[in-house]
Amino acid sequence: MSSALIIDGHPDARSLTAELARRYAAAHGDARILALRDLEFDPSLRFGYRQRMELEPDLIDAKRALAEAATVVVFTPLWWGSVPALLKGFFDRALLPQQEYRYSKLGMPEGLLPARYGRLFLLADTPWFLTPFTGLPAQTHVARGTLRFCGIRSVRTTRMLGVKDASPARIESWLSRAESLGRRDGLRDRSGAAAPQAIAAEAASSSVVATS
Repeated sequence: MSSALIIDGHPDARSLTAELARRYAAAHGDARILALRDLEFDPSLRFGYRQRMELEPDLIDAKRALAEAATVVVFTPLWWGSVPALLKGFFDRALLPQQEYRYSKLGMPEGLLPARYGRLFLLADTPWFLTPFTGLPAQTHVARGTLRFCGIRSVRTTRMLGVKDASPARIESWLSRAESLGRRDGLRDRSGAAAPQAIAAEAASSSVVATS
């Protein structure tokens, strides 16, 4: 059982997204990387929610890991305003009613994942100054519509924008940022609570991260 489950949603192991996930995991010290490109499963929810599909062994293992994680971290690029089909297909197949979420008698969603903390690392070629016009719908989709919907109440987002034109120094700063957050989350997960100074430090740096 790992205290952090890292979901790498990029199809290419040589991508910056994948390297960020590896750096975070190494710094965390008690994390498991779930590289979706290495799993064998059908990403299409072929019957919608009318009929259940049989879960492949890799999905059964992934769901078990989700049920045991204290922190869930998602690394993904933004493609066409959304996430890669591989990641979307994983959410469709792995997050199921009455298992990862349910609806109350009043029709309100109730998340069932036990993780207390979540993170989203979102990469995009879109430069920060265009986001007021284009938006970042994938952030809402993953952070609010998926992780929080399934019960992870505290979800923080790190946006890395303008990737296509980023300098080597800028990329290295992002890698260092992933390591720093991984190290901080590892300390928190092992102690069972976030240190006040760690929370303050992240809040102070959030405006810089959001426009990187």
